[in-house]
Amino acid sequence: MIGGILALIGLVIAAIGGLWLYVEGFKESIVWGLLMLFVGPVSLVFVAMHWDKAGKPFLIHIGGIVLMVLGMMLGAESGPVGP
Repeated sequence: MIGGILALIGLVIAAIGGLWLYVEGFKESIVWGLLMLFVGPVSLVFVAMHWDKAGKPFLIHIGGIVLMVLGMMLGAESGPVGP
């Protein structure tokens, strides 16, 4: 139960960080935003080149992913639910 809640909270946090990162890309230029949206690895290039703007949303996104993984691991330890 607690693992599922933790995974859900992590999902929300990761989504917020990811969306924030896209917003920063589109603020820089339409080209950056579109490349980040359609070519995944470009997001990492953007973060490396614009750490001052993209660092915080990137770390929030990564933190959310870590919470999701921890939640899934905790949920897996409890075993299957049912008879």
